[in-house]
Amino acid sequence: MWRHGLAGSTAGSRLRLSATITRTRTTIASAQPLRLPRPWRTIVTSPSHRRPLHPSSGPFEPLRPPSPSSLGAPRVARSYPRAEKYLRRLLIISALLGAGYLVDSQIYASGIARSLRTFGTGLLVAADYKLNFRPHPIPLIGSKSGIPELHRRSAERMSDLLRHNGGLYLKIGQAIAMQSAVLPPEFQKMFARMFDDAPQDKWELVEKVIRDDFGGRSVEEVFGVDFTGRDESKGVMEKTARASASVAQVHWARLPDGREVAVKIQKPEIERQIGWDLWAFKVVMRVYTWWFDLPMYSMVPFVSERLKLETDFENEARNSEVMRELINDEPALRGRVYIPPVYRELSSKRVLTTEWIEGVRFNDKSDLTRPWRGGHGNYSPGVHGEQLPSPDMPSLRAALRQNPDRQRLKPERSSWRGPNLTGGLGVSPKDVMTTIVDLFSAQIFKFGVVHCDPHPGNMFVRRLPNGKPELVLIDHGLYVYMSDQFRHDYASFWKALMTFDNAKIVQIASGWGVKGAEMFASATLMRPYEGGENKVQKEFLKAMKARSPSERNYEMQRRMKQGIRDMLADEEKWPKELIFISRNMRIVQANNANMGSPVNRIKIMGVWASRSLWQDKGLGWRERVGNAWRHLLFKGVLWASDAVWWFFRVKQLLGRGGGMEDEVEVKMREMAREMGIELQHDVFAG
Repeated sequence: MWRHGLAGSTAGSRLRLSATITRTRTTIASAQPLRLPRPWRTIVTSPSHRRPLHPSSGPFEPLRPPSPSSLGAPRVARSYPRAEKYLRRLLIISALLGAGYLVDSQIYASGIARSLRTFGTGLLVAADYKLNFRPHPIPLIGSKSGIPELHRRSAERMSDLLRHNGGLYLKIGQAIAMQSAVLPPEFQKMFARMFDDAPQDKWELVEKVIRDDFGGRSVEEVFGVDFTGRDESKGVMEKTARASASVAQVHWARLPDGREVAVKIQKPEIERQIGWDLWAFKVVMRVYTWWFDLPMYSMVPFVSERLKLETDFENEARNSEVMRELINDEPALRGRVYIPPVYRELSSKRVLTTEWIEGVRFNDKSDLTRPWRGGHGNYSPGVHGEQLPSPDMPSLRAALRQNPDRQRLKPERSSWRGPNLTGGLGVSPKDVMTTIVDLFSAQIFKFGVVHCDPHPGNMFVRRLPNGKPELVLIDHGLYVYMSDQFRHDYASFWKALMTFDNAKIVQIASGWGVKGAEMFASATLMRPYEGGENKVQKEFLKAMKARSPSERNYEMQRRMKQGIRDMLADEEKWPKELIFISRNMRIVQANNANMGSPVNRIKIMGVWASRSLWQDKGLGWRERVGNAWRHLLFKGVLWASDAVWWFFRVKQLLGRGGGMEDEVEVKMREMAREMGIELQHDVFAG
């Protein structure tokens, strides 16, 4: 019975299980498809892995995936039209900028990028001045640091721009520095640190410039040199530059005929950058002229033309040959000044080959004045163009065979220094400075052809057989050619300054479109002009009473701005040559001060100015005779200047003060400070 009950129970269980399975299948078939999470919808179980719900002997139907029609309509994907539009624009702009960068860097040597950097910095500086150049800061938005801090950060921005851009921008900075003595002290310090130096280019770029300028000929073919040391009939050349500046670098070479030469090679990027750089300079100066209401742009075309000519080595060769001929024809300078000859057959628009100069740089006072150890009656190598002693060529070639990339080949000729290398040229600083002042006075008042970059690096000194100095002048790229009328007027102006002829000073200054004749006279002399009424100075001192320090600072800068307007009152009449002549005279003045003021610069220049008026062959004989008589009287007047110079010289020798140039500069600074200008003439020393 128990078994019968068990069997019945089992059969009943089977029937109930079968019914349950049947109902489950019906429910699954009629139910909605199972919605799986999105990541799992693509998973399909293969039939081989499916297992029945229960091991039944009845018919079996496998579990099938839902049909596509049972899943419903597909959901439309989300789109982002605005984001896609901006992404496309970003990609297009990025592609255009990338292409522009490649074109600019490869074709224009980054000229466009440099121009954009210039515009950005220029606008930032201009906006800063417009916003903060005032006696009291604007509430909330104005800078509270004051005008000196405004000058400092603007000077730093300009300095960073010029150094980062390099190349012609350093030349532009030097052109601005011509007038930096009337800029705020912060700018003067910045320009004083601006030296024209730069890393040298690789030799491969040097070779390319020479090939391009000499019809595809190699360096070996043009100069007849050999870099392996195997050909004894060839000369040698150094691949490493002896000097490198922003525009060019200089290499030493010895030609097959024994001449030693300096090969000045322009850097290849300059030719591609110069157009963009000068254009950016003009645009910025145009904006500043309009924004600050200063008459500056009228000078820009003249300055730009001079800068462009400075990168033309054929122009530099012409200037050098003109000056060489003028000096050889001038008895007062012949034998005292030397201009190295240019070798035209080895020169081009971007390559300049001249005689190599062995000498001491003018600013090396110690080497100039230490005793001569080269023997009695001997002299410096190369004086008067004498060929330099030949180096040991077999040793040089042997060294090249061992190391073709040897950097230094030129022999160091230092026997004149003595066995312990403690000697010098043994020349007098007075003789050196007299030659320098004579040279540039003759250029300004007699030749009308002026070398406008006479800094110490462009002047070498050698010892002559008689123990006197020989001055060597190099780098003739920046020149000014004066018209006969302007040269005559400038000489008359200088003579009037020396004799306190105020009527003549005002007459000539008015003819040049200058209103502030007294200020212009002081700027010309590089010392306070004491023959006028000092109206400007008196008015300024009166206006400064009962002013706060910030108000005085602002008023000083404002009056400086007005002083520039007065000096450039008529831009059409104002002689543009004065920009560069003023630079020449300031550098000469600074050089004299650095040497201890050994000569009376004012007197020497005054004598040359007066002498040129009666030696001028363009005048009639009656006028020349009259000028000769007035010249004799003028030399008598200059005795007073000599007495003043000797007074300061004796004080200097006794240790009671500085030389005449030092005392003059102190007075010049005091007068300028009272008129709203901070002078620092030492910015032109190097």
